[in-house]
Amino acid sequence: QVQLVESGGGLVQAGGSLRPSCAASGRTFSTMGWFRQAPGKEREFVAGISGSGDSTFYSDFVKGRFTISRDDAKNMVFLQMNSLNAEDTAVYFCAISGSPWLPRSPSQYRYWGQGTQVTVSS
Repeated sequence: QVQLVESGGGLVQAGGSLRPSCAASGRTFSTMGWFRQAPGKEREFVAGISGSGDSTFYSDFVKGRFTISRDDAKNMVFLQMNSLNAEDTAVYFCAISGSPWLPRSPSQYRYWGQGTQVTVSS
């Protein structure tokens, strides 16, 4: 079973940037994704990257602001977040999908980290 550990969240002012990272306990060949969950809301897809790293996909609300990347030599995935606003405040989770495709549903992801809090002050 793969273990995932997120880090790099924190408190930032609106317009600022953060770069959460996700460390996997072993090599992952599957699509990996970032999700977020705000208080009282359902977990929602943010960004994903294919196992090869050749394809990335994003939710409309982060397109142009967030960039997902992976470093397979270090078994890590990153989420560069720019132009943050208060609506981006949430716990951010990374996850591994068992699907060879590019899924956006949380149900298509098998392993999850514990999350890292991102708070954007307005």
